[in-house]
Amino acid sequence: MTQAPESLNLSMNGVPERSLDRDCTTLSRHVLQQLQSFGPQAQDLSALMNRIALAGKLISRRLSHAGLMEGVLGFTGEVNVQGESVKKMDVYANDVFISVFKQSGLVCRLASEEMEKPYYIPENCPIGRYTLLYDPIDGSSNTDINLSLGSIFSIRQQEGEDLNGEAKDLLANGRNQIAAGYILYGPSTMLVYTIGKGVHSFTLDPSLGEFILTEENMRIPQHSPIYSVNEGNFWQWDESIREYIRYVHRTEGYTSRYSGAMVSDIHRILIQGGVFLYPGTLSKPDGKLRLLYETAPLAFLIEQAGGRATTGHMEILDVVPKKLHQRTPLIIGSPKDVAKVESFIQNGH
Repeated sequence: MTQAPESLNLSMNGVPERSLDRDCTTLSRHVLQQLQSFGPQAQDLSALMNRIALAGKLISRRLSHAGLMEGVLGFTGEVNVQGESVKKMDVYANDVFISVFKQSGLVCRLASEEMEKPYYIPENCPIGRYTLLYDPIDGSSNTDINLSLGSIFSIRQQEGEDLNGEAKDLLANGRNQIAAGYILYGPSTMLVYTIGKGVHSFTLDPSLGEFILTEENMRIPQHSPIYSVNEGNFWQWDESIREYIRYVHRTEGYTSRYSGAMVSDIHRILIQGGVFLYPGTLSKPDGKLRLLYETAPLAFLIEQAGGRATTGHMEILDVVPKKLHQRTPLIIGSPKDVAKVESFIQNGH
């Protein structure tokens, strides 16, 4: 038998690499394999994920040159629908998602936390059967200091007619999602997704311009001593959350990890376990995070990996929004760690 070229068998440090077949599993191919079909819906989902991947590549490229280009860093001076200052990368990333889906023929609407109302693509609406919901840049406060950022996405089937542009069919619980995931812009750019058949991660290979399969069927640990929360809000929380924080402070082994970019923290917890908290405060009892664009997509993904996501009183995926920009508190991560936080809430400490 002919020996395969050494470059395919060994990495630079002499450790055998994964098989060539695995190294060539691209995102679009993986979606088709997951669905075990080349039918119309499988082709649609594969094409949609390809478009999301393209948006991720464009944003990643922009971020990698951020310090060298004018007009990338800093604030625009505007305020978004949420009343938050808008960074230039927020605007760019939002425009990227719109641009890459305009020609898809699949998506009639895009809904983003940066836009008060959904963005419609009229030429797609006669045939477009899906809606993309997304947070174009999560953790944008990290942009100017070269720390990790993320994008969060969700795909939903369009239901019924949307004649008045109100998108009322989107006001449904998170179990109506067809696909969800995130893109992490860190030392490498990663895309993690689910279509309800497990959680799978891909890493962008810049030399190929493709997201290549990194790990299939990821499972979150049942428990880990990592907790992730902005403790600067301590005195704004309900007493039950403060008591949970006091508990981890006095229990040996716990460690705090908080990056300011939720996608980074969720990715860490997906791999290492633990719990991420973003509770409500005195001034914002529903918290800061948006259900349709952030908490529901991440809840869908984490549940598929064996974890849990809750408001503290009900599962995130069971929350039915009353408006497009509805917010929810969030407790998400390893099942045992989420249950521990819930025990403090339910006992009314």
